[in-house]
Amino acid sequence: MELQDTPEEWRVVATTTPFQGKKTSVRTDDVEMPDGTVARRDYQVHPGSVAVLALDEHDRVLLLKQYRHPVRQKLWEIPAGLLDVPGENPLHAAQRELYEEAHVKAEDWRVLTDVYTTPGGCDEAVRIFLARDIAEAEGERYEVSDEEADMEAARVPLAELVRGILAGELHNNCLVVGVLALVAARAGEGVEALRPADAPWPARPFEA
Repeated sequence: MELQDTPEEWRVVATTTPFQGKKTSVRTDDVEMPDGTVARRDYQVHPGSVAVLALDEHDRVLLLKQYRHPVRQKLWEIPAGLLDVPGENPLHAAQRELYEEAHVKAEDWRVLTDVYTTPGGCDEAVRIFLARDIAEAEGERYEVSDEEADMEAARVPLAELVRGILAGELHNNCLVVGVLALVAARAGEGVEALRPADAPWPARPFEA
């Protein structure tokens, strides 16, 4: 058995878009099952995202605390954002988000992992980067608004984040996946064996 996700697409016999938002939409597909029956599937259509686990020289992770209205909580998260332009290079998007949200730059970039956040109800794909050799960015800080204007920032030891994740105290998807992926990488072949920052991403193809 080859342990790898594989592309497959069942026939869509009808489709509608009952909601179209600014960045995402909701689609309803009538999908033909292998036995010939047709099932209706509603899901969110999403442009994709990037997230950055930025690690400093003291093995601390850069975090932001942001209000998330759907879950009615302020969550500790790693910097993240949408792929605003179809075909956008995810590394460039990640560098932009790290600058805009934290006013930080990094010299060393690698791909930690790629995930689908909620594949049963959304097609969002996220690429999580590891950024090292970080430093304060030059120039003026990016002007933020809405929820981002109320964000807190902190640098937290990696070991403390692992404890909080396993204790059920930290819930953000990208934070949890990114932290545990880094721990797993270190326990395995090491961070240097991670994929390069420009590794192909079939879920969101891009030009280098």
